[in-house]
Amino acid sequence: MQKHETPSLHEAKDEFRTDFVSGEEIGLSRLVEQEREVIWSSRNQQRALGIFALFAVAGIVWLAQPVAIGLLLGTLIAFSIEPFYQRLRKRWKRTELAALFCVAIVTTGSLLLLSGVGYWLINRTIAITQVSKSAFQQGGWVYDLAQRLGVQFSRFLQFLHFEPTAWISRLGEQAAGVAKQATDLARTLADATLTALLTLFFLVLAMHFVLKQWSAMTKQAEALLPLHPRHSRALLEEFRQVGRSVLWGTVLTGIAQGTLAGLGYLITGVPEAAYFGALTAVASLIPAVGTLLLWVPIGIYLIATGHPGLGIVELLYGATVVVGISDYLIRPALVGRHGNTPTLLTFIALFGGISAFGIIGLILGPVIMTLSIALLRLYIRERSQLLHTGSLTERIDQDDFSS
Repeated sequence: MQKHETPSLHEAKDEFRTDFVSGEEIGLSRLVEQEREVIWSSRNQQRALGIFALFAVAGIVWLAQPVAIGLLLGTLIAFSIEPFYQRLRKRWKRTELAALFCVAIVTTGSLLLLSGVGYWLINRTIAITQVSKSAFQQGGWVYDLAQRLGVQFSRFLQFLHFEPTAWISRLGEQAAGVAKQATDLARTLADATLTALLTLFFLVLAMHFVLKQWSAMTKQAEALLPLHPRHSRALLEEFRQVGRSVLWGTVLTGIAQGTLAGLGYLITGVPEAAYFGALTAVASLIPAVGTLLLWVPIGIYLIATGHPGLGIVELLYGATVVVGISDYLIRPALVGRHGNTPTLLTFIALFGGISAFGIIGLILGPVIMTLSIALLRLYIRERSQLLHTGSLTERIDQDDFSS
């Protein structure tokens, strides 16, 4: 009889161990492949969701364009009154009531101020243009000045085929037309009422929403932005601070320029000094050149009416104080005070913002410039930390190798 060779116990254990290990390796390889597929699918989903999120943001921005001014101003006003709102919220222990009270106070005060100043400016404009017609008629100071110039420069004017009195008569007709246009200004304002009310409506909504929801918006932005949460918080805080500074800087610069210009008009004896000072404050929305439209013609008017000394004083005062101090000292100090923005970049932001976005660019330009500088500073900080960490790692590796 043949004896069957039975494997020993050790051999059986070795075979079992080999089969088990090979099976375990096969299972692990399958798990790794599945994990890779899941990771690949997850990355594709994240990319797709990121693309859709960008389209969603672009759609929201596109839809908000018609009311963007109201949304922006409401947001910046909310940033400006936030300290007052926080005090009321802590005292009253009611968030909704504090937000509604702040919005009501700001809206009511702004409407009363703008309507009162606008009504006064329109009435004074109509009165001044009607009075100015007499200056262009026979016996008026403009007509008499043209006659004197015509006598003194008669030969030169004949050579140019220029008749001063005829041109003055045409200017008188244009002045009458300006008076009529000023009278019809109310109709133009009525046509623009719908747009103004729509802007005011979204301004109020944005103000109320930002006051109540800014903390929640900050947390959502930290989750959405592809940055470290601390960087997202830093950027949003930068936006809040610079928005507040730009809004207050623009308003206070206009008030300062109007006050300084009105003081100069009063000193040089210009009629309606308060009216022209208010117009200068409105014209100050255009930096450097806006106020030139007022104090330069006024200085020429003083010289032409027989007050050359006062006219020269007004021109020098306008160039050094109204433009020099206000536009090149006060405005950069107020608008660029947060974030240590250099003066050169502040002027680039102001004039570039106006060129790109119009008057609202006075606010958008500095905001975009400051946020861009903040992003660059964050990048430089992270880059320097990365380089510092890399140099430390190389030094440790060299020490380990030498040892």
